[in-house]
Parts: sequence; C-alpha cells; structure tokens
Amino acid sequence: MQGATQDKPQEPDDLRTDALASGTSARRFSWQVLWTLSVRLLMAANSVGSGIIISRWLGAESWGVYAVLSVMVGNIVQIGGSGLTSANVYFIARERKVLSTACANAFMFAGVGGSALVFGVLALAAWRPELLPNIPLRLLAVAALAIPFQLLTLLLLNFFLALGRVERYNALDALVQSFVLLNAVLALVLLRAGLSTLVSLNTTASAALSLVIATLVFRAARREGELTKTRLRWRPEAQLFKHMMCYGGKITVMVAAMTLVMRADLLIVHYFRGGAEAGVYAVAVQCSLLLMMLPNVLGTLLFPRVAETRDTSGKFTTRVVRHTAFVMALVSMAAVPLAFVIPIAYGAAFADAPRQLLLLLPGAYLLGLQMILSQYLAGAGVPRALPAFWIFTLLLSVTLNLLLAPHYGARGAACVSTLCYATIFALSLVYFRSQTGRSFATTLILRRAELERLLTCGNALGRGSKVEPTA
Repeated sequence: MQGATQDKPQEPDDLRTDALASGTSARRFSWQVLWTLSVRLLMAANSVGSGIIISRWLGAESWGVYAVLSVMVGNIVQIGGSGLTSANVYFIARERKVLSTACANAFMFAGVGGSALVFGVLALAAWRPELLPNIPLRLLAVAALAIPFQLLTLLLLNFFLALGRVERYNALDALVQSFVLLNAVLALVLLRAGLSTLVSLNTTASAALSLVIATLVFRAARREGELTKTRLRWRPEAQLFKHMMCYGGKITVMVAAMTLVMRADLLIVHYFRGGAEAGVYAVAVQCSLLLMMLPNVLGTLLFPRVAETRDTSGKFTTRVVRHTAFVMALVSMAAVPLAFVIPIAYGAAFADAPRQLLLLLPGAYLLGLQMILSQYLAGAGVPRALPAFWIFTLLLSVTLNLLLAPHYGARGAACVSTLCYATIFALSLVYFRSQTGRSFATTLILRRAELERLLTCGNALGRGSKVEPTA
C-alpha cells in the first residue's frame, strides 16, 4: 500500500521521470499506441473489403460458407491457444533467457496440438455433418489445415511484443491479415476462380507466413542471446511448459467468460425475440465495440511492460487509465448523435438501433477502462480473483438476460450488458486499488496539468516532449 503522498500532484519534471516504468520514453509509447491503432483500423478495412468482394463475386450463400469457415478456424485457434499466447509474453518479458525454450515449446504445441485440432474438426464433421450443412468435407479439410500454421503464427507474433518490438509486431500482424484481402482479389477478381481456390490460397498463405515469422523470431532470439550473452536452448522444456499452461489456463477461463458475457445476450435475444430483433441488436453491439478499440490497443501494449518491470505500484497504469477515460468520454459523447445515423445507413428496419446503442454506451465506456486494468493485473501474474470476477459477471449476465429479454427484448439486453460491464469494472477497480493503493480519483480523473497539455496539443496521444504519454 502506498502512502498519502502518492496521490499528491507532482511537478511536470517528476511526472516525466516516472512516465514509463520500463524506462521507455513517453513519446515512444504514444507513437506505439498510434501505430498499433492505425494497424487495427487497416485490418478492419481489409476485413470489410474482402467481405464486399466475396459477397459480390460469389453471392450471399458462398459468402456465408466462407464466413462460417473463417470464424470456425479463428475461434479454434484462439481457444486452442489455451492462453499460451499471453503466457509467452508474460514469461519472456520477465525472463529473456527463456526465449528460445519458449519458442521450442510453441513449435511443439502448434504442431502436436494443432494437428489434434484438425483431426478433431474433421472427425466431428464426418460424424455429425448436420453441424456444418452445405459445407463439403473436402473444403472443410482445406480450411482446417490452416489451424496449426495460424496457431504457430499467433504464438510467435507475441514474441515480438514480449521483446518490446512493437513496430515489428504490428507490421507482421498487418501483413498476415492483408492476405485476406489480397487472396480475395487474386482468386476472384484476377483468376475468376471460386470459393475452393480462395480457401486454398488462404491456407497456403497461412503456412508460408508462419514460416516467415518463425525465421524472423529465430533471428531475433539469436540477436537477443548475443546481446544478453545467454546460451540458447532450442528444445522444449516440460517444466516451463507446465508453468505457462497454468498461467494460460487462468487467461483462458477469463477470456471464455468475457466472450460469453459479450455474446450470450445476442443468442438469448435471438431465442426469445427472433432473428429480426437480434439483427438490430447485433448492429448496436458492433457499434459499441468500436469504442473499445483504443483501450484494447493500450492494454495490449501495457501488458508486456508491466510483466517486464514487475510493476506493483500501478503508477503508469493509472496515467494510462486517466488519459483513456478522458478520450473515451469525448468519443462517447460524439457517438450519441452519430448513433442516429444507423437507420440511414442500414435501413428503416434498424430504427431501434440508436436507442439500443445509447443504452450500451455507458457500459462500453466502463468496459474499455476495465480492459486496461485487467491487462495490468494479467501482467502482474493473473490473480485468481480476476477469472472469478468474470465468472460471477457471466452468471449475472445470463440470469438477468433470461429474466428480462423475453419481456423487454434487445433494450433489456442492452441494459443488462451495461450493468454487467459496470460490475466487472467496479470489481476490477476495487481490486486494483487494494493491490496498488491508488485512489479512485488518482486512477480515473485527469490532472489539471495533464488536461492543459492535452488541450494545448489538441490530441491525447501527444506529439512533443512536453506531452503526457498514452491515450
């Protein structure tokens, strides 16, 4: 616990001295945030562009098959990772000497685990073909073959994040995702081929890119070993793998519960009120999730920094949260009038989407701040309380949605979501305060000097040496 002097406003020079616990400059962190956010926006544009091309060239039915295959493979890779992606960042950031061993573990896990997942998918599809209707087994097999390669890519990309090479991480992440659009253009526009060719190109690209990234990780590991004069051990280690899986298991529980909290309400609305109302609610939810892009980026960059410095004070995290709270408040206010554009863009059938979005906005705002707090706690070792908070929130969400959705539909679900997001935020904030001693005001309210700097520079990222970092 920190003393009362911790919350006392500091002089600008003192703020600058403590700006980054890892010793990295505030300006560098700010540009890392801007660069990462730009890459995420580019990736979203690639996804939308490929969807437009596929739907126009192949029609709605083929687009539906492609979407199902993409979502299926993506979810299998994310869940199949078993939290090992976060574990890699955590352990490597804390102890660089485990880099080569962690890399060998990643290869083993992707090869053995990924192959098992492929076999499981194909066996399930052959046993219960009605689960994936209108999808030929051969096409499913081609798509599923990408699972080990995508799993390896996911594991290895985070090695750059753990080493603090954010630019390399973002560049490779953007390269991997850009092939979704490039393959669509090549297969459908240039070659005038069909869905099978597109899926085959995607699998081939996944394999090739995983090898490229593996080569780059190998070189980065050798360079790191030379700098630290550490002997590299390119073989799996059971003890390290066990520790990683224990850490990753808590991450998996947390992510699974969080995903269900954010998705279960839509399924419940669909069940009780039908597809039309669920479709309108889905659009409102999508728009609310856009608000979380910035805190998601900030949390991604904060996580390895906390793990590396083993920060227990939470000082830099509170600075990130304060700036994010201010920026997101402005974005949320701007979203209010923009919400009423939804029926114009989507059609008259979506007339209730603005109201649903307005009900979701407070919750989205608080959940964005919670993402940053949660990444700090993950970087500090994922206390058992964090997955427990999410499990409690999941039970609350499902219970209230089952009670309210039949009578109040999507509006009731939106209110439940905001309540649940506020709950997980409050639990995380109280726990953060108990661990760091940082008061609620210090964590959430921007200081006068910080506000003046933000207003002077006209943006929360900062461009000069006198601007506070983050947000």
